Amino acid sequence: MLQVEILQLLVSPVHRLAGRPGGGVPELPSAELVTTAEVRAGLGLVGDRYFNRPAHRNASITLMAVERLPQPGPHPADLLRTRRNVLLRGVDIDACIGATVFLDCGTGPVQLAVYSAARPCAWMDATLGAGAQRALRGGGGVRCRPLTDGTLTVGPALFWVREEGSRPGSPAR
Repeated sequence: MLQVEILQLLVSPVHRLAGRPGGGVPELPSAELVTTAEVRAGLGLVGDRYFNRPAHRNASITLMAVERLPQPGPHPADLLRTRRNVLLRGVDIDACIGATVFLDCGTGPVQLAVYSAARPCAWMDATLGAGAQRALRGGGGVRCRPLTDGTLTVGPALFWVREEGSRPGSPAR
């Protein structure tokens, strides 16, 4: 079990970075950064653009490690610019693909199946600065399916991993 920190949570009702970058970065409202997010099993974050979207069931929540963000850049490296949902400090989340992870902010664990990498797109160069897309390869975060209901909050959290194929109750790393 690791002590980690949730630095930011993003719940965005719309997909803001559509198509190819070229016409400039659209408005990225800071109101989309929240202190608490409600998780629903199999559906995602209540109020988010990917909530209950069949095409995104295995990718309805994205997590990213702050340690992987390119710094410094011309713009602050945060969730408004990466469009991931959860920004963590203290864990290499990109190493957890294929595992089940747990985040407990003090109200009980939220269980997430980590299905795949959240690959950085060309928008990263537009929102974070030149070279950001390349810098984030292999570290752009992960795409998850929530397995339990729960609440995520900004602040300290416990994090642990159960490897794929292990039985509930078996040791976690």
